[in-house]
Amino acid sequence: MKIKQRLILRATLLNVVFLSFFLISSCNWNKKSPMSQISVIPYPDSVKKTNEVFLLDNRTKIVIEEADYSTMENMVKYLNTLFIPAIGARLEVAELRSKQPHIYLRFNNTLNLGKEGYHLFINKKGILIESEAPNGIFYGIQTLSQILPAKRSQTAIEIMGVEIYDQPRFLWRGMHLDVSRHYMPVSFIKRYLDFLAMHKLNTFHWHLTDDQGWRIEIKQYPRLTEIGSWREETLIGHYRDQPHQFDGIRYGGFYSQEDIREIVRYAQDRFITIVPEIEMPGHAQAAIAAYPEMGVTGEEVDVRKIWGISPYLFNMEESTLQFIQNILTEVISLFPGTFIHIGGDEAIKDQWKASEQIQEKIKNLDLKDEHALQSWFIQRIDSFLTAHLKRLIGWDEILDDGLLGPNAAIMSWRGEEGGIKAAKSGHDVVMTPSDYCYFDYYQADEENEPLAIGGYLPLSKVYSYEPVPEEFSAVESSHILGVQGNVWTEYLDSPAKVEYMVFPRIAALSEVAWTYPVNKNWSGFQARIEKLLLIYENMEINYSKSGLQH
Repeated sequence: MKIKQRLILRATLLNVVFLSFFLISSCNWNKKSPMSQISVIPYPDSVKKTNEVFLLDNRTKIVIEEADYSTMENMVKYLNTLFIPAIGARLEVAELRSKQPHIYLRFNNTLNLGKEGYHLFINKKGILIESEAPNGIFYGIQTLSQILPAKRSQTAIEIMGVEIYDQPRFLWRGMHLDVSRHYMPVSFIKRYLDFLAMHKLNTFHWHLTDDQGWRIEIKQYPRLTEIGSWREETLIGHYRDQPHQFDGIRYGGFYSQEDIREIVRYAQDRFITIVPEIEMPGHAQAAIAAYPEMGVTGEEVDVRKIWGISPYLFNMEESTLQFIQNILTEVISLFPGTFIHIGGDEAIKDQWKASEQIQEKIKNLDLKDEHALQSWFIQRIDSFLTAHLKRLIGWDEILDDGLLGPNAAIMSWRGEEGGIKAAKSGHDVVMTPSDYCYFDYYQADEENEPLAIGGYLPLSKVYSYEPVPEEFSAVESSHILGVQGNVWTEYLDSPAKVEYMVFPRIAALSEVAWTYPVNKNWSGFQARIEKLLLIYENMEINYSKSGLQH
């Protein structure tokens, strides 16, 4: 038989297997509580339990169409990370003629759930996970990982019968991490990506540069990491405490370009896009410490060792713009995603106001003031990124000072006002208001918590967030790309402290990002998170228990 005919016959037989698998048990609904909740976070779009149980043991195989073997290779690895510890055996890819109950993975272009949506069906005959794309298969596996019983034998696992049709609400489901204030090792960045994946988050906003440290290797400008990645000492205690105390310990670190390529590959295997952030024109003291001529005054300055906002901005000379564009060219080569974050926030204009060169620039460009100059600068960077097939995204301050290019997007952090204004103007928006999405805020009473920057954001408030304003039209709503949680690390000097601030609030955020409002329920979430906490414990995650009390 010719190869093409054999593949067609194999695919036909496999579809028959899938069809019979579905028809045999699709009528076995639990009549008493057909919509009773399962312990899955974020909660799926459509859930029905059945009366059946699938028994998975070391005889279970994974069935994949032959043409999909290479595409599904990572999915098989993920499944085995779930089952090897439980049953002590690796699940192998099955022959179609095998009669044992199996796990079926397949692509199905008729689901109409999008590339991230999936169909998960479990009955006594096996487990079916299908989607239009690998992303959806991956998310189906993440859901399966939470359906598995928390306590498992070493011989077999009983998995309850269920049918789920699921798809995400938002395209952008993100978490941020600041590694400028405190460097985090490559091993933890990978672990952080695993955290995102298990919560079906698909965007990692990596804050790589700021006043307190430059963390990305730029080949053309080695002093950015030789000098800019190190500060002489670090503030002890809170910024508001006076007088300031320091630890006297030189501190730093950076990611080589090979590190970044490795992390990007790791993220891609988990269907996560990394959005790098290179701050400009403010939050630039570390870069100016490395290259003083790029600053306004030209004076030598140290990498900032205290928190707060630095007055040091880039100057607006053409040589400095070329410097920034050269940096961005290397950044673009490392990150294949669509967006490049350029910061744009908290740019104190005092040095620009006092500079004769800057004032001459404003006059020559026929601009109104320093705010208009920042708008001009952002538009220059936007044009550069657009020419390189990238999209600019920045904090909502970039909307304050003038018009944006049509390709630019906004990250709204100072409340929702910037996001609302941007969406009404036709710009895409990621909602991340500090009152709901800043995970460096306290999550319980301050006196009983580790030192943090301030604020108060309990788990319940994260869960209550609605990213789309009620008054928005359908067109305006379409510009809300999604939602993101932010983790600033002034007071988080270790992975364990980051985990404490992130968990379990990341679970609440994931449901804001994935689950449609009609399926959200705070009391249901409180019940479901109990099982997720067992998973956290198995992963040795340093989650906050105090955050669960609110």
